[in-house]
Amino acid sequence: MARLLLVEDDAQVRSALSRALTERGHAVTSAVAGMPGLTLAVEDRPDLVVLDLGLPDLDGCEVLRMLRAVSAVPVIVATARDAEPEIVRALDAGADDYVVKPFSAAQLDARIRAVLRRGRDAGAGAEAAPVRVGGLLIEPAGREAFLDGVRLDLTPKEFDLLHYLALRPGQVVPKRELLAEVWRMAYGGADKTVDVHLSWLRRKLGESAQRPRYLQTVHGVGVKIVDPGT
Repeated sequence: MARLLLVEDDAQVRSALSRALTERGHAVTSAVAGMPGLTLAVEDRPDLVVLDLGLPDLDGCEVLRMLRAVSAVPVIVATARDAEPEIVRALDAGADDYVVKPFSAAQLDARIRAVLRRGRDAGAGAEAAPVRVGGLLIEPAGREAFLDGVRLDLTPKEFDLLHYLALRPGQVVPKRELLAEVWRMAYGGADKTVDVHLSWLRRKLGESAQRPRYLQTVHGVGVKIVDPGT
């Protein structure tokens, strides 16, 4: 069973899809517009979002871009727009699949299962494999991290933060993304939460904001982890 969020303004389509997907074993919640859908996607953390493009408050591609700024949840665009530029625009905005109305519930269910299966297959190895950045070694299976062979005494959240950054070496990660993915609080969270944990983590790595080695802040953008030896 997957937890699905259906963002669809047409009451008849929304009701029919919700009923059909529920009958196929999924747990379905729904929203009638873009902003309520975005809020539910971030707060409820569904396994997958089915997103219409023709919404009453925001264009679906704009919703998708906003969602991608804070979440990697799989998204299937389900819309009547069948022009190639629309399809390309949605895929470029971060959609994982695109299905054109009218379609059967069986087809949508098959696409949902395929997208979720691809996500599991792609993510399983990366999330569980050891990660090395310079002298840092992170072992996700045992939730342990080592610096130059010495085990670091990290809190659970410090470990999660370090692991999330280490999976993206050299990439500037916005603090809002860290709040969403590490703290699960994209809305209502404060950047100070990230700043405090970064300060604690830096101390355990033997560095500071003034003299960074692994954790480098890009002011006004976010933070990145780098190999200090490169």
